[in-house]
Amino acid sequence: MKIQSTGRRRFAAAAAAVVAVVMLQLAGAGASGASAESYIPITGTGSTWSQNALDQWRRNVATNYGMTVNYSGVGSSAGRRDFIGGKVDFAVSEIPFQAAPPDNEVATNFAYMPIVAGGTSFMYNLKIGGKRVTNLRLSGSVITKIFTGAIANWNDAAIQSDNPGLKMPDKAIVPVVRSDGSGSSAQFTLWMSKQHGDLWTAGMTSQFPTPPNGKAQSGSLGVAGYVGQDYGEGAITYVEYSYALKSGFPVAKVLNAKGYYVEPTASSVAVALMQAQIAPDLTQILDGVYNNGDPRTYPLSSYSYMIIPTAVGGIFTTDKGKTLGTFANYMLCEGQQQAAQLGYSPLPMNLVLAGFDQIKRIPGADVSGVDINACNNPTFKPGDSPSSNQLAVTAPQPAECDKQGPDQCTTGTAGAPAETPITGTGGGGSASGGPAAAGGGTAAAGAGAGSGTASATDATYDANGDLVSGSASVAGAAVSAPFTVDDSGWGTPQILMSVAAALLLAATLLPPLLSRRLRRSGPQNAPETTASPR
Repeated sequence: MKIQSTGRRRFAAAAAAVVAVVMLQLAGAGASGASAESYIPITGTGSTWSQNALDQWRRNVATNYGMTVNYSGVGSSAGRRDFIGGKVDFAVSEIPFQAAPPDNEVATNFAYMPIVAGGTSFMYNLKIGGKRVTNLRLSGSVITKIFTGAIANWNDAAIQSDNPGLKMPDKAIVPVVRSDGSGSSAQFTLWMSKQHGDLWTAGMTSQFPTPPNGKAQSGSLGVAGYVGQDYGEGAITYVEYSYALKSGFPVAKVLNAKGYYVEPTASSVAVALMQAQIAPDLTQILDGVYNNGDPRTYPLSSYSYMIIPTAVGGIFTTDKGKTLGTFANYMLCEGQQQAAQLGYSPLPMNLVLAGFDQIKRIPGADVSGVDINACNNPTFKPGDSPSSNQLAVTAPQPAECDKQGPDQCTTGTAGAPAETPITGTGGGGSASGGPAAAGGGTAAAGAGAGSGTASATDATYDANGDLVSGSASVAGAAVSAPFTVDDSGWGTPQILMSVAAALLLAATLLPPLLSRRLRRSGPQNAPETTASPR
């Protein structure tokens, strides 16, 4: 039937044309995310403390904006050296430059921009009677003595005093420290020098001396990887809370100025940093944080910084400035939504506003989208005061069993939420909020929360601390985030994909169906569809 076949061809052609148009629109939307912008790749190096957050954000902007942000976690000290040497477009560090940078066009034109907050935690691997301990408590003086070698066994009377609910085992302590120059070491040693200067006399340093019976490893993955091995039983390290979440291991609750042992969740960090003083260059003064009298405070809380260029120089250009400015804006706003899930604490409004001012100093940055009213940050809502922080306002009070005294909460911490049974002379109780309830996120899927099994993609070490497989740092353009947090949503690309799929299905199925229908109605239409040959 000529007219039937012609109708089918016309229908198929029309459907194919619609599909083609939609697919072209989809290609445009998918290539650039929410806009048709193009971005020059940028490169940075530095902190491993912040790397879990940075890797997730890099993944997000690659998906949503077609943006390439390369980052290598080589340590804060190396990152600062790379920046002043003009080898990278940005650096990330927990501390500012410790000496006057050399006199060159790169080193004299930079600014500090806070990117995320977090707690320096004490991840450990300890068992009592074959059962993993998940509720360890430590005071500041005990922590300092452990990392200076003054306390060498887990059954030391001072540790037992902190933990009345546990019968501490006769087990040697292995303190694991950073072998590379790191912001984590600097933050930890600054706290010890300020709070326990009689025990720690070396002042703030990025290079931590290996204590007696200790091990030194490179990078946050290195120290966390060592503690997370089976032979790491008895070991303890200082590392960003995010790494304990990833590894499925607990962290020690640290005694604060109000007499409560507190875990470094997103909310306890937010509370602590309400007492941080911010210098004119946006660097942090943490004395008030260490001594914050709020019982919800985690005392070793701090910020991490991106060191950004304020002039063209080295490998940095204005074209790269457009990428850097957009990436920085994303981190301060939308990226902060994922901070708690990744083991960090999101920035409050006052630091976001200060960060916006820094973005405006980046050559080539597009500041049209820098708007506090359009900033999707979880710590504030329209009409809030810049000095407020919604996360701190809603932070739960610690449980009575977290108070210094005869009782000890049995609830687990960080990546090991399982409870630890009472084995000591003290009483028990449940904490007011574990990691998830207190805004601290959950352990990564497959990390084996509480199992003591580190992720297979991490570095693996032998009993002497030598690298066996994997890598202690993540380099290059590849994104290796420990958590995969969905940031894609259901936007234009997904809608267009669904429409295109439906139209393609229609173009495939409807012509045969239409053909069969026309054939069934053929006799009634015969007089109209037959004609004398021309």
